[in-house]
Amino acid sequence: MKKREFLKVAGVVTAGAMITPIIGCNSSEPKTSNAITANGDGTFKLPKLNYDFAALEPNIDARTMEIHHDKHHAGYVRKFNKALTDAKISGKSLTEILGGLKDTKTNTGLRNNGGGHFNHSLYWNVMSPKGGGKPTGNLADAINAVFSDFTKFRATFEKAAKTRFGSGWAWLSKGSDGKLFVSSTPNQDNPLMKNLVEKSGTPILGIDVWEHAYYLKHQNKRGDYIGNFFNVIDWDKVAENFKNA
Repeated sequence: MKKREFLKVAGVVTAGAMITPIIGCNSSEPKTSNAITANGDGTFKLPKLNYDFAALEPNIDARTMEIHHDKHHAGYVRKFNKALTDAKISGKSLTEILGGLKDTKTNTGLRNNGGGHFNHSLYWNVMSPKGGGKPTGNLADAINAVFSDFTKFRATFEKAAKTRFGSGWAWLSKGSDGKLFVSSTPNQDNPLMKNLVEKSGTPILGIDVWEHAYYLKHQNKRGDYIGNFFNVIDWDKVAENFKNA
């Protein structure tokens, strides 16, 4: 989304417009970041946040969270469900769909919107109002094994996020060899898309560096947003993702 369009959306919210999820949510939906569930008819649903929009302040502001979740993510879910219908796909998990994509024009809707759904579902769940600090246990050992220590890992991850040109994501993923690696992808691509990315794996931590993730609070200061993101990372959730990957 361009700045002008994003600020237009923000203006609508400021004026008091009602924002509701386009796809219904179920309160019993599993809360782990890799438990992306479908409705009974095979369509996918917008997951609820595990915290209030304002819970991550001052690191990420409530207005950005509201627009990001209720507008952007909901839009990806709605368009993804339409793309699934158009492609006559049903009964497949999101990871199966993304893993089978190839670089063709017929996959554009599935790629952009399915990726957007997975990426945002992971993003919400690796943040917490009680986040921050450093990982411990097996996750810390795995990070140290590859990056020497947490400080070097953080520098590598931040560089991947800062240097992603335009819109995209930075990732910490677990490869098929069990080792962790940092990468970045454009748009809504992610390491699950094995036929589309340079290095594939299972994402366990991701940061959205599209401007809509930070522009209202941080304007063009992506680096400030990335630094604040580390204050809200839920390392227990990332460790759970690492274990389940």
